[in-house]
Amino acid sequence: MLLSQIQQQRLDLTASRRDWLETTGVYDRGWNTFLSMRSWLLVGSSLMAVRTVRHPNMLLRWAKRGFAAWSTWRLVQSTIKQQRLR
Repeated sequence: MLLSQIQQQRLDLTASRRDWLETTGVYDRGWNTFLSMRSWLLVGSSLMAVRTVRHPNMLLRWAKRGFAAWSTWRLVQSTIKQQRLR
């Protein structure tokens, strides 16, 4: 009886593992994609660092543009949420 209970618990764990892997599969693929791009990100950030040293105003300009784009995106999202609530 104890052996059959242990066997049932093993089967339950296997089923739970399969469900867990299906649920987190999207995140795992995204993480693996990020890890495969890590070397390219390193090269890109190095090039950006060299370019920033040579042209410091360019970094500030792109930082302002990025902040403006982010602020615009948040404004659009909040407007859409407000329209849904009405």
